[in-house]
Amino acid sequence: MAKRKTICFITAVPEAIHAQRVASGIFAQCEKYGYNVAVFSSMITPDFYMKDYAAGELNIYDLPDFTRFDGVIIDDISLVLENKTELADSICSRIKEQTDAPLVAIGIPLRGVTMVESDNEVMFRELCRHAVNVHGCRDICILTGQKDNSEAMARLSVMLDELAKLNITVKDEHIVYGDFWYTSGKKLAEDMISGKISRPEVVIAASDHMALGLIEELTSHGIKVPEDIRVMGFEATQEALLNKISLTTMESNFAKAAADAVDKVRAIIEPSGEIIPFVPDLSNMMRLGRSCGCEPDIDRTMELIRASMHFFSKNYATDLYKGHIDIGLLMESYIPEKLTASQTPDECIGNLYYSIYILAPYENVYLCLREDWLDMDAKTDKGYPDKMKLVICRSKDGTDDLRSDSEAVTFNTSEMLPGMFDDHDAPYVYYFSPMHFGDNTLGYCVLQRALSEKEKINLVYRNWLRFANNALEMVRSKYQFVNMSYHDKMTGLLNRRGMYSEFEKLCNDATTDDKVFVSVIDMDGLKYINDTFGHLEGDFGINVVSKAAASMTGNHELCVRAGGDEFYVIGIGKYDDSIFEQKKELFYNTIAKFTENSKKSYTVTASIGFASRPYSRDIQLDSLIFEADEAMYHNKMLRKMKNNRP
Repeated sequence: MAKRKTICFITAVPEAIHAQRVASGIFAQCEKYGYNVAVFSSMITPDFYMKDYAAGELNIYDLPDFTRFDGVIIDDISLVLENKTELADSICSRIKEQTDAPLVAIGIPLRGVTMVESDNEVMFRELCRHAVNVHGCRDICILTGQKDNSEAMARLSVMLDELAKLNITVKDEHIVYGDFWYTSGKKLAEDMISGKISRPEVVIAASDHMALGLIEELTSHGIKVPEDIRVMGFEATQEALLNKISLTTMESNFAKAAADAVDKVRAIIEPSGEIIPFVPDLSNMMRLGRSCGCEPDIDRTMELIRASMHFFSKNYATDLYKGHIDIGLLMESYIPEKLTASQTPDECIGNLYYSIYILAPYENVYLCLREDWLDMDAKTDKGYPDKMKLVICRSKDGTDDLRSDSEAVTFNTSEMLPGMFDDHDAPYVYYFSPMHFGDNTLGYCVLQRALSEKEKINLVYRNWLRFANNALEMVRSKYQFVNMSYHDKMTGLLNRRGMYSEFEKLCNDATTDDKVFVSVIDMDGLKYINDTFGHLEGDFGINVVSKAAASMTGNHELCVRAGGDEFYVIGIGKYDDSIFEQKKELFYNTIAKFTENSKKSYTVTASIGFASRPYSRDIQLDSLIFEADEAMYHNKMLRKMKNNRP
């Protein structure tokens, strides 16, 4: 059986209506052909006003290793703003540098990239026919996008052609170019109000946002819609349906374009495979609203309101809401408070794990972080390190789950997600989303769903990511403060406060068969080095002793700088008396190597003493340290006597 193929889908703002329609076309075709889909997407538009935040989001496009995919589809409309294609061009250049796999763009031509245009001709012709045949309009204004934008010009051309077939000629002043955004509609309204442009019977805008901007500005000046002028838009956005004056609009055909893009990829990667055409339901794509004088579709409006509204009093215990999480449940769950209350990294990871229920439905949810994500001095603002670690895996059935930073699974970043390319019984979609604080990349989250699942990315997911990002940053700060209070700044070893805290953890795992082992180490001649060579050299000597002490510290043992030139090594385990000589030999061999390699004019030495007792619940660590300290002092005296012999 051939390995299941995986298509990479690049987009932005996956909760937006445009991206959802593109995704629905891609998913529908890939499900037919049994392909997996990996979606890489920022949750904001590339021109987001918080530049540092935008940089952290857009870094997700540096993650995919395109050599691992069978084809790539890029939704360049979501990545191109104000006709600037730099981001889309740079992503495509990186794709072509890495792989010869087919690359297809949707909507806007990019240099050297195969393109699938969205065929919205039928939709714009229907808008024109509705204005003329239903409402009897003859004086029509067309508001389209930029003159140098191919999509804007195509939409204009279709509308002019259809109106000509209806024996209507559009005045030159009523062919208006904009930018597909609210501002263009506002500008057109201002020109009409000032008399610069005569007021038509109807304005057909090539985007909902331009139409909504027009309605807002007109009504603010007392011009009634639709009584004084009718307005129609295109794209069938949520904003259009929920506007105070609901907008008559037409759903775009981007799902068909996206499906065609998959078919183009399939024709290359499986030339003998059957192409199963995607057939859109054109009869269901017109959305009537009050803006043209029609009665809105109340059922559709209520459906959208139910999906978007924040209800405070839902009965979330009923089966009705299983697997249908909304923004109301997210806000009433107090997830942000639970996450930000986390005191330790593992507690934060655990709280994130338990909050994942809010992302239902899912097959698995994964959280991958940088290995050094807790280091406040480390920063990644471009690309990803060679290694990542998987700290969370939450499955829908709760088997083989992972929720620990300390026991995380490390993997090569080029894998993107361990096991993603393994064979599965059914095709899946993997949503890759950036995890960051400002422009500092912490890692990424992966939401895995069955490709047949109709739920798409929504407002709940985006806000959960924001809560998670803030929680990770807060616990990083807490960890740094705790780390500073528990560790010696010069050597990085535990201080006394850290020693007691960590020793308590060792005791929690101890049994009555264990022994407690303590070594006390004291540097020789620190005052002589300080007085003769200076305090910097004295600090050098302290660091040499600390490294030698660390070298004799085994796994699950503690290495402590107790203060000044004194160090402890502490452990609980199955020790026998031979441990003393083993540790001593390792310590002195290491300190001798450090001294020899340093080429200093003085020798760094230290004295060491040991003590051990059987473990019991009432064992006194300070008493055992005192015993080891006495042994160390005795050792120091013996060494002094030996060195002073003639």
